[in-house]
Amino acid sequence: MNDSFIRERISNLRLKKGVSEYKMSLDLGHSKSYIQSISSGKSLPSLTEFLYICDYLGVTPKEFFDTKNDEPILHQELCEISKSLDSSDLELLIRLAERLS
Repeated sequence: MNDSFIRERISNLRLKKGVSEYKMSLDLGHSKSYIQSISSGKSLPSLTEFLYICDYLGVTPKEFFDTKNDEPILHQELCEISKSLDSSDLELLIRLAERLS
């Protein structure tokens, strides 16, 4: 992993959330070009800002860096839904997931 991974991951997750660079920058309390400067490679967020970005995008740092997970937001939503299922529904969901994969 390198700087370009971080830039691309932020951009991809931002697009999946349906938020512009401008809006995300302002929502995070920065100038309107903050996220654009990260996306273009002019800068990288500090660790503190990175954590705010993850929170804003709805992912954990672990999910952010999980290269096998292209849809961390959807996975997280599925996990939250599955918490309310009983064991028979969970088994059905597992069988369905196995069949789809």
